[in-house]
Amino acid sequence: MKSDLTPRQRLQQILQGITPDRPAASVWRHFYHRETSLENFVAAMVAFQKKFSWDFMKINPRAGYHAEDWGNSYEWSGDEFKKHRLLEPAVKSAADWEKLEILHPGTKVLEEHLKAISLIRRQVGADLPLFMTVFTPLSVARYLVGDNRTLLHHLLESPDKLLLGMEKITATFAIYADRIRDAGADGLFFATTHWASEDLLTFEQYRIFGRPFDLRVIKAAGDDSLNILHVCGSHNFLAQLADYPASMINWDACDPTNLPLDRAADIIPDKVIIGGLDHTGWLKFATPPEIGHEMAKLKEKMSGRKFIFGPGCTLDPEIPEANLRAVRDSLL
Repeated sequence: MKSDLTPRQRLQQILQGITPDRPAASVWRHFYHRETSLENFVAAMVAFQKKFSWDFMKINPRAGYHAEDWGNSYEWSGDEFKKHRLLEPAVKSAADWEKLEILHPGTKVLEEHLKAISLIRRQVGADLPLFMTVFTPLSVARYLVGDNRTLLHHLLESPDKLLLGMEKITATFAIYADRIRDAGADGLFFATTHWASEDLLTFEQYRIFGRPFDLRVIKAAGDDSLNILHVCGSHNFLAQLADYPASMINWDACDPTNLPLDRAADIIPDKVIIGGLDHTGWLKFATPPEIGHEMAKLKEKMSGRKFIFGPGCTLDPEIPEANLRAVRDSLL
């Protein structure tokens, strides 16, 4: 079936609660071996989109871009399937939080990623919705210390110092969120990584160290920003964060500790739900015909709801392209 709708028109219909010509879908992954060069990164994002014609692009930069201009250093991977390795974090002690400065969007790595948005927009055209990945301030703080255990220690033993650092991180990415829109993104893909989860924090702790900073960054993107909230990990705080100013929400609904798709759709009917593709299960290990069967079941379950097919998190780059093609073909 040939469609006359552009991806932007299809997304707008879904946002309005109108059943479009066909279901929408998008997936995202890292290209570790190409994401340390501006030109190679842009080329990888654009080529992936052209190959599969997803209904929106989640720009998926190297995760460390949030922390590099503060001093994090990395050993870059030249392997498509291997992550970069942190060599030295910028924050080595709780006292270092007081030394952080507010970064300007023109600093080297942040500016490079603004350029990436502009270049991608120029190459994919106006009809493809683009969302730039931005981590929550608490997630950025975790990157700045290098591991979960250290950040939890600072949160419990030196909360005042950590909060000073959180203010600087938040101010930096509030400015950046506004510039992301100027560069050509429709909004933020705002990711909690693993920090909006009972696995690491109580929700009362997240109310102090997460929520107020999150809201400042999202609001800085503007009232017309078309945002996706990604609540990562197991035992997540999806229901508690569902009132964030984001039109769409994404999480791992295939994780048994999280809300399933249909129940979440009943609880938060005003949001477009993105999910359903079991990125650690059948999407990775099934055959293309089996994937077609799973897609058909999901279509039936989510029929009539504001829904977009997507993974629960960034894909393992080793997932076969034939499986991604099966997802795309199942939309028609």
